[in-house]
Amino acid sequence: MSNLKVFHDSVIELPAQAATANGLTMSEAQPADTKQIMPLAFSLKISPELSRDLEAKVAKGEVISPDELNGKYGVPAKEVNALVDWLKGQGFDITSVAKDGSTVYAQAPADQIEKSLGVEMVRVTKAGLTYTAARNAPSLPADISQNVHAILGLQPFRRLHKHLRQRMVAMTANAPKTANKPPYKVPEILKAYNADGVGLTGDGQTIAILIDCFPLDSDLTSFWQQNGVAGSLTRIDKINVAGGTLPVPEGEETLDASWTSGVAPGATIRIYATGTLEFPALVKGLDQILSDVPTHPGMRQLSISMGLGETFNTAADVRSQHQKLLSLAAVGVNIFVSSGDAGSNPDSSGQDSDGPLQAEYPASDSNVVAVGGTSLVLAADGSVAKETGWSGSGGGKSKFFKRPSWQTGAGVASGTQRLVPDVSLTADPVDGVFLILNGKPFPGELGGTSWSAPVWAGLCALINEARSKAGKPALSFLNPQLYPMLDTAGLRDIVSGTNGAYDAGPGYDMVTGIGVPDVQALLAKLS
Repeated sequence: MSNLKVFHDSVIELPAQAATANGLTMSEAQPADTKQIMPLAFSLKISPELSRDLEAKVAKGEVISPDELNGKYGVPAKEVNALVDWLKGQGFDITSVAKDGSTVYAQAPADQIEKSLGVEMVRVTKAGLTYTAARNAPSLPADISQNVHAILGLQPFRRLHKHLRQRMVAMTANAPKTANKPPYKVPEILKAYNADGVGLTGDGQTIAILIDCFPLDSDLTSFWQQNGVAGSLTRIDKINVAGGTLPVPEGEETLDASWTSGVAPGATIRIYATGTLEFPALVKGLDQILSDVPTHPGMRQLSISMGLGETFNTAADVRSQHQKLLSLAAVGVNIFVSSGDAGSNPDSSGQDSDGPLQAEYPASDSNVVAVGGTSLVLAADGSVAKETGWSGSGGGKSKFFKRPSWQTGAGVASGTQRLVPDVSLTADPVDGVFLILNGKPFPGELGGTSWSAPVWAGLCALINEARSKAGKPALSFLNPQLYPMLDTAGLRDIVSGTNGAYDAGPGYDMVTGIGVPDVQALLAKLS
């Protein structure tokens, strides 16, 4: 029998007791439960030397071609084929393989996974939902898994959460919207960040959105009409990544699509719906975006409005996603990730601030632009009367990533850890966002860094349009270009507010990063 390689950090070990201390309830899996089909993602690593080389290129603002990514920086075919052949021999259905060979997607009944990967399946209940999940770490024969570094999907109760904050409040029926008062509309936000009158629409650009489902077309068209935006459904592309049944719209998908298209109405919006927020589905969504970059060269911005506290991720979860985010950054896609809505101490739901001190992932990844949140108050004429750090703005020090070479400047804390966020923008639901959901304006307070991230993605599309008109290539990784602008006209510093453990102040801080955009000044510097 072959020696086995055990993937200890691909799961969180669950004790044998019926109830656990971390809010999970466990019970024995019944035969019917183990017939359930479970989708898994087997992640393969590239060599450490190639990985370091790719990281250095991104940090220096270099961009490589998709062909080079899939060739030089891909996983050798013989390693992928050995894993695929073994899985097929074990009765797995291979659903797809990433173009660069970095991930093999496969599925099988839970009882077959038990036998093949040496795990024990149990039933786990979390937040009222019950899942079939592995109790212990999986293993593979060592001779076919040398470069496999993670197996995702064995514990589907572990997943990302959406960064959307909402609260129902008593409102007067059909009350007219007051100009420059919440809920804010697109023209008001564009003016607040000096992006009105720039003569740009994102023409020629494509903005990708990673989420689990699609918005209603009627909600988008109504949003555009009520915001005076020249949006068009012909510029909305919907990609069902797995091809299955999708959840009904809940708000996040609608906010992302409405506001990216509102800020950049001339851009194409490609919504990649994964069907679930489980890790294999999200990694597959990232792979689909990577696969589409060659045929959509204007897709140089991606918005992701979800995350999970780092202490609730395993190292394997992060390794697998990081490899995809690194690849996207390497081919020139700027990834805007919301930093979180529960301040410096998010719990496992991401909604309450009674968890451990931590940053959220993927905002903490070294190859994304982490977007925090502010509380924005406008004057009667639409100018900014007051803007402070929002109490819910996610921020902190990463336990997974070292300090990038570009993260320097006044206010950057001493130490060696990656700091979050990088930039910020309005997010406070009390001073919140206008949105049409299920045919009606949202009847309450709505916001979160789920609002600030897609707005930044839309602004990036405007800048890239300006660069194209000036005969320049699209932006490479934005952070190395933004941090030198600290304390310059391109970014407006936010100097007050707190998210719990951290306070906003002059220069960089772990509430608002290096500040909010002054778009006209950014255009002057970057285009």
